[in-house]
Amino acid sequence: MRLSRYFLPVLKENPSEAQIVSHRLMLRAGMIKQASAGIYSWLPLGFKVLRKIENIVHEEQQRAGHIPMLMPTLQSADLWRESGRYDDYGEEMLRIKDRHGRDMLYGPTNEELITDIFRSHVGSYKDLPLTLYHIQWKFRDEIRPRFGVMRGREFFMKDGYNFDLTKEDALHAYNRHLVSYLRTYERMGLQAIPMRADGGPIGGDYTHEFLVLAETGESEVFYDSAVTDLTFGDRAIDYDSVDQCAAVLEEFTSKYARTDETHDEALFAEVPEARQRTARGIEVGQIFYFGTKYSEAMGAKVQGPDGKTVPVHMGSHGIGVSRLLGAIIEASHDDKGIIWPEGVTPFHAGIVNLKQGDEEADAACDALYASLKALGLDPLYDDRNERAGGKFATMDLLGLPWRITVGPRGLKNGVVELTSRRTGESEEMPPEAAVEKIAQIYAGIA
Repeated sequence: MRLSRYFLPVLKENPSEAQIVSHRLMLRAGMIKQASAGIYSWLPLGFKVLRKIENIVHEEQQRAGHIPMLMPTLQSADLWRESGRYDDYGEEMLRIKDRHGRDMLYGPTNEELITDIFRSHVGSYKDLPLTLYHIQWKFRDEIRPRFGVMRGREFFMKDGYNFDLTKEDALHAYNRHLVSYLRTYERMGLQAIPMRADGGPIGGDYTHEFLVLAETGESEVFYDSAVTDLTFGDRAIDYDSVDQCAAVLEEFTSKYARTDETHDEALFAEVPEARQRTARGIEVGQIFYFGTKYSEAMGAKVQGPDGKTVPVHMGSHGIGVSRLLGAIIEASHDDKGIIWPEGVTPFHAGIVNLKQGDEEADAACDALYASLKALGLDPLYDDRNERAGGKFATMDLLGLPWRITVGPRGLKNGVVELTSRRTGESEEMPPEAAVEKIAQIYAGIA
């Protein structure tokens, strides 16, 4: 994309309404615009990153054997009355009536709707196990929406639901989700620590939240510092293997890590004092096993191998897709702007022309742009007739991982400058070598 043809309403000053780094930088980088309190329009740059995050979630869900679908944003209140949650959920639920006077709601979650779909079409254990998921806009009427997309009222979320014959099968689904989430977050350049959590209005005795450590996190967390040394990496996992998935859960949850809601001082005291840590964390996902809570209330039953009809065991599993964008920025920025991990960057590299209008510089930039595009990469070429300092400031704000700087002086020596946004280190090399290096970097990213 040529920046002169892109819609990128960058702000030079910090917006007064932005209280945290991610909100401030998303507004300044032209990624979002507030439509009303806690509700945002996603402008091209923000939408581009949102789609990248969404695609990673889809890929890892389907790698784990989960089946995508799509449910509506509006739901019938009757289903929620059937489960007993309509009155219990509280004022965060936006309740509305249609023109016929029927009670409806803007879905904050989808346990009731997916259970109704299941009971309408599945009646035998032979159709199990089954995990369905979708990525959809949700709405929770926060009393004080703040922090931009981190605590908005409308948000983009992946929620998945497993249906299993037995508790043991459902706990394997729980473990499978934990493994898939670890892969998902690491592909985005994040370390999201699974922490024992509270079930809240969804319910369930088995539940872990995934939290990214950040000073602006809404949750106080207590953990053994040894958990921050754990990485999933590129290990191969058979998602059908009960033992392999259980081993990963044991590895990543055996050390103390809890939110303030479930913190146990006595257990925390057993952690060696040198490894005891207290911090803030941003929740970016949660997994639940809640057994037959919904299936019994709503009649979601199957015929077992013995011919008896039994309620299925269920769990739900969510990832805050739009919230992840803010969390990544909170975890990866400096005083100049965003620093995107390669896995989610909106553009793979930036090209800065130091002397727009110079025939040789223009030709070199055009050639770099075409070479990167030919390799399937997506560069952002700053071809504006602006001062070099302004172009560098824009690139730093946008946070693209790599920048190629092209100027007449370097071209006389046959080189351009390749700069890492994360480290600030620069290296001069021929244009072809810069293209090859960038291609190699992205070739190694899943």
